[in-house]
Amino acid sequence: MSTTDSAVAAVFEEVTALAATLRAGGAEAEERRWVPDESIELLDKAGVFRLNVPRRFGGLEASVADATRIVSEISRAETATGWVSMIWVSSAWVPSLFPDEAQEEVYAGGSVRVSTGFTPTGTLTPAEDGGYTLSGSWKWISGGRGTDWALLAALLTGPDGTPAPAAALVPASTLSIADDWHASAASGTGSSTVTAEAVSVPAHRVISLLDVLAGTTGDRANTGATGRNYAFIPFFMALGASAYLGLARGAYELFLERLPGRGITYTSWTDQSQSPVTQIQVAQAENKIAAAEALQEAWLRALQEHADAGTLPTAPERAAARGKAAFAIELAKQAVDELFEAAGASVIMRDVAFQRFHRDMRGLALHALFAYRTNQEVHGRSLLGLAPDTLFL
Repeated sequence: MSTTDSAVAAVFEEVTALAATLRAGGAEAEERRWVPDESIELLDKAGVFRLNVPRRFGGLEASVADATRIVSEISRAETATGWVSMIWVSSAWVPSLFPDEAQEEVYAGGSVRVSTGFTPTGTLTPAEDGGYTLSGSWKWISGGRGTDWALLAALLTGPDGTPAPAAALVPASTLSIADDWHASAASGTGSSTVTAEAVSVPAHRVISLLDVLAGTTGDRANTGATGRNYAFIPFFMALGASAYLGLARGAYELFLERLPGRGITYTSWTDQSQSPVTQIQVAQAENKIAAAEALQEAWLRALQEHADAGTLPTAPERAAARGKAAFAIELAKQAVDELFEAAGASVIMRDVAFQRFHRDMRGLALHALFAYRTNQEVHGRSLLGLAPDTLFL
């Protein structure tokens, strides 16, 4: 990891040292449908949940490139822990778009875990005190079982009677969590439904969802060329892709660990590594992962250049971020599939960690925001001079 920030580099080193412990918790995460408490505590102690907290609140204010490398390292060790960490770390940046009073509340501890629900399946109703009342349910909230705050999208009816999407920050303690996450993939992420029942939300913790997606902050304190004013969707795509790429690296390592002493059943190969077919499969997988990582470096540079200049990406650049991130994720998925095909029938046994990496990669690749063809369509429309046909840009 290349960074000039020694505190952030220390987080990376600590996470790397925790890899074996995090990986050992993978089976437990799947069984209990939630990341082991020990893993969360170790990552918190390492400083992972300070990465996107502003320095003025005791955080590390890491660059997007540094944050992605750390998230990728966690995902390399364990899939569900990596995914949940990605959600918490990326979402913890969003409160920096809110008024200072909200930032002071969310970032008070210097380390914070934030989960998000960007589908506006709730409603915000103006209250007599000038704030709002939030009601509704949000499905598949990754990390909801251990989060500190939730950022939830809801419809707010304006003075003219027209509903518009807004984003509300609420303490996790004000929400109820359903025990409804029974999934065949990414089971350990605990992505359950959360519900708000007439939760009071002060006005300073509600802003336009369009402002969140655009990455704009109006006239608030953290505007200007701060090096941190990213556009949210490209920022989230970058952090998200890092989880998939780390997962692929982890699967690659697990495959190689299983090779020594393995033969290929019903053939003359007593050492699978001597088989040209296996050699080709391993090379193809590694090159796909490497190509995905190289592609990631390009969009990380572009994001940081805008942040350093105090500008935001253009619509075509935002569309390209979605398209390229999804293409990298597709390469990572293909690499894991390639290795699964080469792993032999015993790989389906639950005590073989590789099968969990493969199932989680296949399941998480279905996430709507990271879906391959959807993102290629968005990127392709932009390349052809057409409107992106989505607000999530």
